[in-house]
Amino acid sequence: MADAAIFAGPAIRRLRKRERLTQALMATRLSISPSYLNLIERNQRPVSARVVMQLVEQFAFDPRSLREDEAIGGLDGLVRRFADERFADLGIDREEMQELLAAAPQAAAAFARLYDDAGPAAAASDDPLAASRREIERWRNHFADLDHAAEELADEMRLSRGDIGLALTERLRERHQLSVRILPREVLPDTLRRLDLHARQVQLSEMLSPPSRNFQLALQLVQIEQREAIDAIARGASFNDEAARNLFARHLAGYFAAALLMPYGRFLRACEATGYDLPVLERRFGVSFQQLAHRLTTLQRVGQRGLPFFMVRLDRAGQFSKTFVGASAAHFIEADTSCPLWQAHRAFERAGELQVQFVALEQSGEREGGGWLTMARTVEGSGAPGEAQFAVAIGIEAVLATDLAQARGVSLRPPDAQPIGPGCERCLRTGCSQRSLPPRGRKLAFDPIRRGATPFDFGES
Repeated sequence: MADAAIFAGPAIRRLRKRERLTQALMATRLSISPSYLNLIERNQRPVSARVVMQLVEQFAFDPRSLREDEAIGGLDGLVRRFADERFADLGIDREEMQELLAAAPQAAAAFARLYDDAGPAAAASDDPLAASRREIERWRNHFADLDHAAEELADEMRLSRGDIGLALTERLRERHQLSVRILPREVLPDTLRRLDLHARQVQLSEMLSPPSRNFQLALQLVQIEQREAIDAIARGASFNDEAARNLFARHLAGYFAAALLMPYGRFLRACEATGYDLPVLERRFGVSFQQLAHRLTTLQRVGQRGLPFFMVRLDRAGQFSKTFVGASAAHFIEADTSCPLWQAHRAFERAGELQVQFVALEQSGEREGGGWLTMARTVEGSGAPGEAQFAVAIGIEAVLATDLAQARGVSLRPPDAQPIGPGCERCLRTGCSQRSLPPRGRKLAFDPIRRGATPFDFGES
């Protein structure tokens, strides 16, 4: 926070009014002058790191709420919504949108909510997968109670030592009278795991890799022992569709299973000690790259936070089948497809190799933020060889990546970043030879005497 100027006047003013304090009284509690607080509330001064610490200490304040514009995707999210052709005649430029976010973030959030309910996104509102994803991101993909329960269970089972698969097998046998049996592919041709209560068996496909086998055993144990805890969280979500609730509950079960294999405290200490070295963490915890990537998006325990990673899983067509923003501000991954200039696509050409790239989001020739260090690798869809292949990519803001193991030898100087966009339909970059579709909401321009390098030329609105 010391490096980034945070203008959060409306958030500070709402907190003061909620506490029923005058500016003088609140200034006293924050150890600043009333005139300085007045300037902060009017967005004429940024919130310093010292003031943030006082807010946390005096009001049990969550500093993430200072970045309230992130809930709507920040400036990029607002630009995307105003790009709708219904607003084209208003000529609202980027500077005006920035002023709206700074002066009235709640009004901007209200506009975004109305737009999402009635705009193009409304078509997806009945989609159970989209509804489940929204609920996951509402929690920022961190479920503190599940993490604590998983740590306690891991300690009880002594998962920090010995063979994890053996410990899980013993737990199922001793507590639930279930044996584990590995069956040939011919017996389970299209099934990874099956619970046979008649035979008292957890049956696994022989095609599962060791990390996937351990995860399936952990998942089976979670579904038996943690059903009530998971159902309680799922019931608390506001879903109109039972399928969405079931998808959310399935995510929670997978979350607990991953937390059991990678207990929060021990996992975070290993991350920090190794510089988040991905291959080392995979081997130390006996997990797959995809399982590790999932876990890295969840490290948001109060007082014990990890680095804010995002994660996506994409297919060869560039379509996202999984998206976890977590505590990051990577809203460029909220589209349905990715930019072809992103090296995550190259992972398919070099299966099993980690593709590391420094990228920066650019719109209309302007760079947004300081860029992202991304790391991508191919994975098998189910963990079974020969199954559908995807690329899993994780990323973190470049300013936070300097000490990462995978950042060694990578220049994180802003001029060295590869410019990318948020998918062609949402991208406003001009002159991109990789463009396959014109940006949504922009008028196409045609020049009878000139043919540009890109098939689509477009105007500002």
